[in-house]
Amino acid sequence: MPLSSCARAWRALLLGLCVLLAACSERSADWSLYNVRGHLPDLKFALSGAGGKTVTSESLRGKTVLLFFGYASCPDICPTTMAQLSNVLQQLGDQAGQVRIVFVSVDPHRDTPDMLQAYVDAFNRQAIGVTGTEKQIADLARRYRVAYQIEKPRPGDGADVYDVTHSRGVYIFDGQGRARLLASDTDTTAAMVHDLKRLLAMAG
Repeated sequence: MPLSSCARAWRALLLGLCVLLAACSERSADWSLYNVRGHLPDLKFALSGAGGKTVTSESLRGKTVLLFFGYASCPDICPTTMAQLSNVLQQLGDQAGQVRIVFVSVDPHRDTPDMLQAYVDAFNRQAIGVTGTEKQIADLARRYRVAYQIEKPRPGDGADVYDVTHSRGVYIFDGQGRARLLASDTDTTAAMVHDLKRLLAMAG
């Protein structure tokens, strides 16, 4: 049975992520997470934030950024990851002020910027919720090899009742916006704290 264009795109994005992880599969003694330096482009985006403001990568210059893709009504991956990232920042202590969580919604039809900011605020006040047009989100996801797919509503369901699938991974950029590390779904809070402390020390 032929694959739909969405299914082909989904497989291609998943393959791209697998290739990226394979390229970085040998973790050095210096890092607990995947070292993606040289494998991913610098942080670059301009998306809609709460209060009608535009949030850009330039506005985050000087901060270490933890970039994560998901959506507010996600039942498992997103709240688990947001809770973990909040715990990471708590364990960083005073250094947490140098770090920002950026949560990018891949579900712009249901996630308004204000709603998204309220969602991330419930986990951590240093988190920023952003979204954009379908094209903006698709372009940014492609830039960092993030896989996601929005399913069509089932027969009889409302237009706003549908499932979203997406890959999990936290992309870590240094204060200059350079891609440095990737945390997978198997990486522990301790591993993330270890690497962030080292990355922040290098910046200092």
